[in-house]
Order: sequence, then C-alpha cells, then structure tokens
Amino acid sequence: MAENQIATDETQRLIASNKVEGTAVYNREGEKLGSVYNFMIDKQSGKVEYAVLQFGGLFGIGSDYYPLPWDVLAYDTAQGGYVVSLDKTVLEEAPRFAQNAQPTFDRDYGRGVYGYYGVNYPF
Repeated sequence: MAENQIATDETQRLIASNKVEGTAVYNREGEKLGSVYNFMIDKQSGKVEYAVLQFGGLFGIGSDYYPLPWDVLAYDTAQGGYVVSLDKTVLEEAPRFAQNAQPTFDRDYGRGVYGYYGVNYPF
C-alpha cells in the first residue's frame, strides 16, 4: 500500500464491519464454533452490543443465531478469529433465534442474554 493511501477496512485499532462478518469464532480449545453473522450496535452510543454467532446446521442451512455480548469475544491473531471461553454444550443451551424469528432485542432481552453469560448488561 502506498504511503499516502488510507486504509479503509482495517487499522491497528479499528476494523470495518464487513471484515468482521464471517470471521470464525473458536472456543479456548481451538474448536471452531461458528462465525460472526453480524453484530448489533446501540444507535445512541455507537457501541457494539452483540456479535451474532451463526452456529449449527450444515453449510449454513439450519443454523441458529446466538447473540453473544461483544465483551465475551477476544480477537486472536494466531487463530485469525475470535475466541470465547465457552464450551459447545453451554452454547447449545444459550439464548438463540432462527433466521426468520429475530427477537425484539429490547433491554429485557439484553439483560437475559448478558445474564446467561454472566456479564453485566451496560445498556
């Protein structure tokens, strides 16, 4: 990249949303759990509230969507993806929704999701 060009999709501190979507999510054992489908951003604060993990199914068919509090994900450069301290069995019981049945994502829903993962709901 030329010195005078501006990086538009990634810097040392920031990354464009289109580069996050599709990024793999692993557990601490290195097992791939799924990938980031999208993320939900608070309109007022601009902070990411959830990364929605696409998990299960075969080749994306029959997958469910699991909202994860953004703070439970940590980017691991060696893995080239996000890492969460979750076992698949914990994830299988987590709050989720089908593609055609998205929740309201209101504060009550948020408190329930964050509470499931033992994280304080800050919104």
